[in-house]
Amino acid sequence: MDIGSIGGIILAIGGILAGMMIEGGQIGQITKPTAAMIVIGGTVGAVMLQFPLSIFIKALTSIGRVFFNSNADNESVLKQIVGFANKARKDGIVSLDADLNSVADPFLKQALMLAVDGTDPNEVRKIMQLELENKASLMEKIPQVFEAAGGFSPTIGIIGAVIGLIQVMQHLDDITEVGRGIATAFVATIYGVGFANLICLPAAGKLKIRNHEDDMGKEMMLEGVISILEGMNPRMIELKLRTYLHAHEETPDKATK
Repeated sequence: MDIGSIGGIILAIGGILAGMMIEGGQIGQITKPTAAMIVIGGTVGAVMLQFPLSIFIKALTSIGRVFFNSNADNESVLKQIVGFANKARKDGIVSLDADLNSVADPFLKQALMLAVDGTDPNEVRKIMQLELENKASLMEKIPQVFEAAGGFSPTIGIIGAVIGLIQVMQHLDDITEVGRGIATAFVATIYGVGFANLICLPAAGKLKIRNHEDDMGKEMMLEGVISILEGMNPRMIELKLRTYLHAHEETPDKATK
């Protein structure tokens, strides 16, 4: 569970609502189902028009990654690779065939299978790098879905406000209804801007970081398998792979650039 994501959204929404109530406002004033329907429905429809349905569905299923980090524990994977290196050094690379079923990560398992089959290290690197690139090409579209939603929703909110004002114009004879109607109309704008800046755009940024973490883990796995194939000392392999962990800890912001 990502405490930062959960705490962040609670703090953001809670801070806005608390500030409004301190100024004398009430939560009921911004609880307008019709405004939410216009903003969310219009935004989702626009995003579905921009992206293929498969990408849109993939983005919906990726929402959980904002609040839960499902990436592999890279420290455990590193120790597993070092264990494979020690075994390969003693019994040969073919001895790792018996351990393939214990490998949970499909990427690492495929790389090890190629190594056990006697594939040249350069060929292993080419094959697995190609898979990494193809996966990265797909995964980079997921944050783009949320970025697009963040761009559309404020405009949809304005559309909702204009629709509300049109309805207000039909009741100009009652000044009380006009004031109440204008206040209601602008709730759609709040929903549009809030949906973009409190949910969609932050979610896109977090998913970029998740993708970066996943890529770093996969590169570490590939480098570990190549090092085993090249006969590198297990201690040297561990030192080499730990640079990926340090790079991940020190430069997570690169994923958002």
